Amino acid sequence: MTHPALTSGRAAVVAGAASGIGLAAAKRFAALGMKVCLADQNAEALKAAVKAVAAVAAAPDQVFGVPTDVSDAEAVNRLRDAAYERFGEVGVLMNNAGVGGGAGAWEHPDRWRRLLEVNLWGVINGLQAFTQLMIDQQTPCAIVNTGSKQGITNPPGDVAYNTSKAAVKALTEGLAHQLRNVEGGQVSAHLLIPGFTFTGMTARATEKPPGAWSAEQVADFMIAAMGKGDFYILCPDNDVTRETDEKRIRWAADDLILNRSALSRWDPDYMAAFETFMASKLGAG
Repeated sequence: MTHPALTSGRAAVVAGAASGIGLAAAKRFAALGMKVCLADQNAEALKAAVKAVAAVAAAPDQVFGVPTDVSDAEAVNRLRDAAYERFGEVGVLMNNAGVGGGAGAWEHPDRWRRLLEVNLWGVINGLQAFTQLMIDQQTPCAIVNTGSKQGITNPPGDVAYNTSKAAVKALTEGLAHQLRNVEGGQVSAHLLIPGFTFTGMTARATEKPPGAWSAEQVADFMIAAMGKGDFYILCPDNDVTRETDEKRIRWAADDLILNRSALSRWDPDYMAAFETFMASKLGAG
């Protein structure tokens, strides 16, 4: 099955489309016969991405790019206007732009601000610009926001990044509920949760690590999950199975329910219990 918004002749807008998952998704949309508007802050990389997407598109002249800093609401409004002027409608909005390199809880406020402006406010700006117009079209549409497993299990290291992605999860859940309650609404919301993926953000080597999925695998998994109507698009990778993800997520939720130490998975006092839990069959959802 394919989501009804992902059909030939419909239009997609993909933010963060110059590389990684965004570029892979844009190619997949174009290969389905969709018109595609690519957005990215990196203008030079965006030019190359537009050429790459046009090369696989059924209608290459219906692929174009708009340099966009998603943290700037006016820039996102200009992106919206360009897409609607060119296509007349938008069937898919993918809020995928993101940055890493954050900080700990009380460090580097400049990094905190930039990361939240892109990873969270970039999604908010996309929703503010596009959602009501997509509802008003009265056609099947989809909004995909890219989250992260780090926004669910919150591994130690980059508190700022985890916070931004946790907020995207909460935002997208609220979006889905709100869209479900729009009378006659036909816009669905989806939270893309990639696993270990070899992308421009994560790649520091020239070859994909064996444990990582490619961006193309994530895009294919996303499209299949959208076709099934999934909201949580929880991607595995070559090292982590769905069962492992479910157990880790359940353990993290139980920190609150059982009043354990925050992030007890990484607390020496709970490590033995965590390993036992992961080895059992009781934790799988």
